[in-house]
Amino acid sequence: MNGRNNNDCNPEICFLCKYCLKEWVPSIEQFKTTVRLKKGGQLFKEGDAVNGIFFLKQGKLKVHKSWEEGRQMVIRFAKAGDVIGHRGLGSGTIYPVSATALENITACFIERSFFLRSIQVNPEFALQLMMFYSDELQDAEKRIRDLALMDVRGRIADTFLMLQKKFGTDEEGYIDVVLTRQDIASFAGTIYETFFRIANEFAKQKIIRYSGKRVKILKPSKLEVYSKI
Repeated sequence: MNGRNNNDCNPEICFLCKYCLKEWVPSIEQFKTTVRLKKGGQLFKEGDAVNGIFFLKQGKLKVHKSWEEGRQMVIRFAKAGDVIGHRGLGSGTIYPVSATALENITACFIERSFFLRSIQVNPEFALQLMMFYSDELQDAEKRIRDLALMDVRGRIADTFLMLQKKFGTDEEGYIDVVLTRQDIASFAGTIYETFFRIANEFAKQKIIRYSGKRVKILKPSKLEVYSKI
């Protein structure tokens, strides 16, 4: 992990700079630290002490939690512009989850004390942060509902649709993120073997197309039918 202060923050991407007062930006530049990680590196891991919060500037990562027998449950995926590490800013002092880079990433790190001062000084930032937490809560409630009520085929279909909505598509129409089948299976709440079988069925039905680890949705309406509860 490399860290240094710099002045290349893009207010169109950085959540903090975007919603803070212009007069507060010089303070952000003074107190932030730029963190760069290569693919597979961990921004933080479950059990680490919480010292601050991260704002993802470039790249993509996954947030996950340890499970039984060394397995992991993928909780969410993140891209540039997202807030990372906020789950550790409650009353606890350690991170309850880990964050691992899916590709080379760049993030801004803000220490906890300065982050709290930023909330107090910047009402628009505080409002947008509250809305972010609200969206996170709604997403979490939806996942709990889906895991309880949706069959595995529906959860896998819904996961493909979510990934395309989250990351968009590249020039060839493939979802613009490269994920292992294990990570997709984990997020969908199933085992690799079940995901592999159902994804192959979708491919044979020409609903999706795989090219290596890349996936393209050919018939989103079919996936939407499967994902209806």
